[in-house]
Parts: sequence; structure tokens; C-alpha cells
Amino acid sequence: MGEWQETNPDDKLARHLAGAMAEAYLKKDLREELRRRVSENPDSDSGAVVCDVAGYLSERPSLKVVAVFSALPGEVDLRTLPEEIERVWVFPRVVGENLVFHKVRNFAKDLEKGAYGVLEPKAKLKQVAIEEVDIFMCPGLGFDLKGGRIGRGKGFYDKMLEEARPEAVKLGVCFGYQLLKEIVMEKHDIRMNGVIAG
Repeated sequence: MGEWQETNPDDKLARHLAGAMAEAYLKKDLREELRRRVSENPDSDSGAVVCDVAGYLSERPSLKVVAVFSALPGEVDLRTLPEEIERVWVFPRVVGENLVFHKVRNFAKDLEKGAYGVLEPKAKLKQVAIEEVDIFMCPGLGFDLKGGRIGRGKGFYDKMLEEARPEAVKLGVCFGYQLLKEIVMEKHDIRMNGVIAG
């Protein structure tokens, strides 16, 4: 009594599914904790992180096409980056269940409110293929120092990053309170090459 006994080959599948469900609950709890941290830090200053990102890019002139994002609450606002350093800047736009990127020259004029209330590039702007992007600045609710990332649960970035060139840099950008010791990664999760946190 009380010992595990394998009575059916389907038990292996049941154990696997139980593990997957436990992982899902862990992620759900982790997202709740990270959302709590965001709500407790509403006035986080993006300035120091933007300076670090600009410094990172300055040291890597070969990274010419840079994908950035429009910040949601709890995300670093990168819109001042073009004032710091010259690059080709592309922003994501939600199309169905996918992200497509458009070249943006003037952040004030070229962005408009789109899906989920996020600022997105206007659809008429030049589209840039994912394969042309040299570095992806990736938002997230949390990151760890091994490149683990937890997003908001929609899977937009993991799906999109599967299409990126293997050598394209994936850089997590966040505030210090969003750094975690470890994030349990699933098969479909894409690891970052590095994280800049401020």
C-alpha cells in the first residue's frame, strides 16, 4: 500500500500529463506573483535600462535591424532608444495569432493603438521579414539568468522566435524585480541569449 505500481502502459502517459498540468499550475502561479510585483512597482524608471540597452547595441554595430516592443504595464519603455543610437527599428503588430514587424522611423507618428491596447506600427508601413531582424528585444513578465522567460501566456513571442535566424540575438529586457532564480521551461519555450535588467 502507498507504493507506485505500474499496472498499465497508459500510466506513463498519465504521469506525463500530471507533470505537464503541475507545470501549467506553476506557470499560472508564477504569472500571478509577477503581476503582483508589477502592481507594486508602477513607477519603475526605464531610463537606466534604456542606457544599458543602448550601450549593448553600441558595442555590437553588426546588429543593424533591431526589433523592439511597445511597453505594457511592467515592461521597459524603449521608445527613447532611437535618440540614443542609430539603427533600423522595427515594431511588432499582431495579425491573427502572429506577430509581423514593420519599420518605424518616427515613434510618435508611426505607432497607433492596436491589439490588446498596445501601440503598434501602422499597417501601411514597410513590413520587415522576421529573418531580416538581427536582434529581438523581448518583453516578458519574468526572466532568469539562464535565458528562461515567462510571457503573458499568449505565446506570440515563442511562436515568432521559432522563425528567427539561428544567429539572431534574443535579448530579454526587464526591471530588476522581474529577475527570478529559475523559470521552468517547456519544449516550445525559447531561451534568451541574454537579459538586461535594471
